[in-house]
Amino acid sequence: MKFFITGTAGFIGFHLARRLLADGHTVHGYDGMTQYYSVQLKRTRLALLKAEPQYTHTEAMLEDMDALWAAAEALRPDIIIHLAAQAGVRYSLEEPRTYVNANVVGSFNILEIARRLKPQHLLLASTSSVYGANEKVPFEEVDKTDEPMTLYAATKKSMEVMAHSYAHLWKIPTTAFRFFTVYGPYGRPDMALFKFVNAADRGEAIDVYGMGKPARDFTFIDDLVEAIVRLIPVIPSEDNRVEGNYAHDSLSKLAPFRIVNLAGGQPVSLMSFIDTIEEALATPLKRNMLPMQKGDVPRTFANPNLLQSLTGFLPGVDLKDGVRSFVNWFRANASETKVRTK
Repeated sequence: MKFFITGTAGFIGFHLARRLLADGHTVHGYDGMTQYYSVQLKRTRLALLKAEPQYTHTEAMLEDMDALWAAAEALRPDIIIHLAAQAGVRYSLEEPRTYVNANVVGSFNILEIARRLKPQHLLLASTSSVYGANEKVPFEEVDKTDEPMTLYAATKKSMEVMAHSYAHLWKIPTTAFRFFTVYGPYGRPDMALFKFVNAADRGEAIDVYGMGKPARDFTFIDDLVEAIVRLIPVIPSEDNRVEGNYAHDSLSKLAPFRIVNLAGGQPVSLMSFIDTIEEALATPLKRNMLPMQKGDVPRTFANPNLLQSLTGFLPGVDLKDGVRSFVNWFRANASETKVRTK
């Protein structure tokens, strides 16, 4: 099959593209190589993809509709997977316009591409941040998500809503998946695991926000990719509506549109996460205990039952194994991993 994937120089897009290429598919990647964090790591990921004969690439911004259309139209993809976005909860407090440009305007452009090219399935990356400070746990796809705590979450929710309207108006089969704290080799330098391991390597203290009380539903990258791959052939329709023991399917009654949590449903406290990193490093971490940052949520906790019902798969890589995998990669790629956030 032919895949058009945005964000292939990014953490998740890189791993997904590698998996699809290994499975024998053709992949065209599209990435703007923004400066949110050092481009060095993005170039490293991209070089590995470009070494594959079935991979081609366009370097341009999502907001550039002419470049986006030219790349997608030339491929005529069977599947479009939209992963590119301006990420990061805290950075949205500093540069809000970049989130509107990439996540709203850029996502609208992807929807227009899908309307014109009519792929078999359009898959979009959303985020657990849309649940905000939801007190009902675990988070289900049918929960109300109308109270975002950051502009990042608001732009991702906007993408979901726009996608539903396009699925309804133009009959575009669409699945939006919500990510929950994805980690692993080649991960983003702005994420906690990378920052903590990097700080330990430099002999620096780590900043522990919320006094270590927040909890996150961590998802290892291989589990996430497996979940996406399994969802690709699950094209939203009444034929695969989940009923019976778990009837909380987010499949729209108005459109071929569904939202799916991608996580294992096993939240871990920040302090336990730090303990796991210390075990993998075999060294203690010096800690700066700080209050909660503006926009942070106290916990994320996915109900993964819909994913399991649709695909038969449930993320299950143990946190200790996943953290150890990242630490081993970090140590083996020192020259590449010495990158910093802005």
